[in-house]
Amino acid sequence: MLAVEHEHAGTLGALHVRNRASAVNLLHYVGLRRCDIRDMQKRLAATGLSSLGRAESHVLGTVDSVLDVLHRLADRERGEPEQSLLPVTFREGRALLEENTGALLGEKPARRFVRIMVTMPGEAAVDASLVSSLVRGGMDCMRINCAHDGPGEWKRMIEHLRAAERETGRSCRVLMDLSGPKLRTGAIEAESAALHMTPERDAMGRVTAPGLVWIHSAGNPLAAPTGTDGAKVAHLPMEGWWPSDPVVGEVIELRDTRGANRELIVKEVTLRGVLAACERSTYLFTGVVLRLRRSGHEVRVAALPPADGFIVVRQEDRVVLTADATPGCAARRSGDGRVLDPARVPCTLPGVIAALKPGEPIWFDDGKIGGEVESVAEDRCTVRITHARDKGEKLRPDKGINLPVSELGLSCMTERDLEHLPFAVRHADMIGLSFVRVPDDITLIQKHLAELGAPDKAIVMKIENRQAFENLPSLLLAAMRSPHFGVMIARGDLAVECGYERLAELQEEILWLCEAAHAPVIWATQVLETLTRKGVPSRAEVTDAAMGERAECVMLNKGPHVIEAMRVLDNILRRMQEHQNKKSPKLRPLRF
Repeated sequence: MLAVEHEHAGTLGALHVRNRASAVNLLHYVGLRRCDIRDMQKRLAATGLSSLGRAESHVLGTVDSVLDVLHRLADRERGEPEQSLLPVTFREGRALLEENTGALLGEKPARRFVRIMVTMPGEAAVDASLVSSLVRGGMDCMRINCAHDGPGEWKRMIEHLRAAERETGRSCRVLMDLSGPKLRTGAIEAESAALHMTPERDAMGRVTAPGLVWIHSAGNPLAAPTGTDGAKVAHLPMEGWWPSDPVVGEVIELRDTRGANRELIVKEVTLRGVLAACERSTYLFTGVVLRLRRSGHEVRVAALPPADGFIVVRQEDRVVLTADATPGCAARRSGDGRVLDPARVPCTLPGVIAALKPGEPIWFDDGKIGGEVESVAEDRCTVRITHARDKGEKLRPDKGINLPVSELGLSCMTERDLEHLPFAVRHADMIGLSFVRVPDDITLIQKHLAELGAPDKAIVMKIENRQAFENLPSLLLAAMRSPHFGVMIARGDLAVECGYERLAELQEEILWLCEAAHAPVIWATQVLETLTRKGVPSRAEVTDAAMGERAECVMLNKGPHVIEAMRVLDNILRRMQEHQNKKSPKLRPLRF
């Protein structure tokens, strides 16, 4: 442990003075974990001593304590040990992590230790009451994803937050997450425009709720219909309008794309349109005639927006990933089914194509589709699909592409990020850095922050790819040049890059290393996702949320039920802190 410290002694002076002891402790932990001490742990525990399994925040202090006791038990004199430059005691290690957490994430909430962060939906820019409800409900940090909306919307979100702080007397930090060089699939040729309306049915196939459609003139703005009880409503623009409005209960007749006769029943009539219901599955397209049964008047469906394009891929299919922006398309086949031209899909960062090598793995759409690079040309590469469901998977535009082992040479900051950074410096407490891979990525943002006159602005590194995980100790040391920093475990991309089977052990190792560096951790990606989106949690995600107690902050994504999800998360975290602190169980009395 001391040897690792001495190896890096020359670099400690470049770190911010408040982080030097933490850096030394991190180096001690790296030295300790280079050894396999599992057998020794068993023998220490059998002797009634610390097994060193909870030493992260005060490594050398723990080892020294164990050595002192062992020497006393063996009745041996312990010589004067070699000294560390900046030893961290048990008390100091815990205190440093708490101090850093408060500096980054704000003061500790009244009834729990772990903070809650919530990603803002676009509605937060126009709905001040939503932001106020989140703050009242316990939100400690607002996350703004710079991949969505723009400076105008972000400014209004923050203004709503400051107003909510004044109303509630609570404080809330702001994280602005730079989008980074996200690699995604590009446009894919769309099928002809069509609109599918379908009723809801129970397990017996009986209609429990009709499909709803909002019929309006193509030139009129879309007003939200009333009385829909939150049901999804399709929008149907018309070429002109009937000579007279339909009336409630009137039948609208049509023949859909399959030639099937269908009826729509008028439920509501306003100055801006008609709300109608269908009780049978109906497909509509541009030009379909809607006829009022009572008067016989007719009107045609106006141009519908094209449906999203996609291609279906199956195992052993070939897909060509292209550097140009020409929309992709499905494979072209001969009459007997032979592939004449494989499917094509463009990518949003064309420069990565040339960096790929045959044999490298590639994943699409959060790992739903996997493949292997088969061949590479200057502006395209051929991928053999190795992972897809038996019935095939739909590959759509704007889906993530992961290249876990490829050396891409991408900067973690794009031109768009550089445009957004001055706004983030002025308005945010923390800057989130996406797709970090190497220490130079940290150096780059520190350089830009210094140029903007904000060298002390807090940085949150998102660990979301294999390289970042493998380089984590070096990334932490680089971040320690700034006074305040933290780590977000972006578990979605990390699972795709490193394999879902490894995610549990990876997130554990990240937590350990960050605790050794006294770095606050944000536990992110799909926490209580089903509850947030649908209103009912799964058993597995409740257990996952409870694991978040081992971090300093847990992040919720946006969704229609996010306020309820925040209430549940607050309850889970408050209960778990009575049983667990980081890796240490608390032995409170059990209630039998």
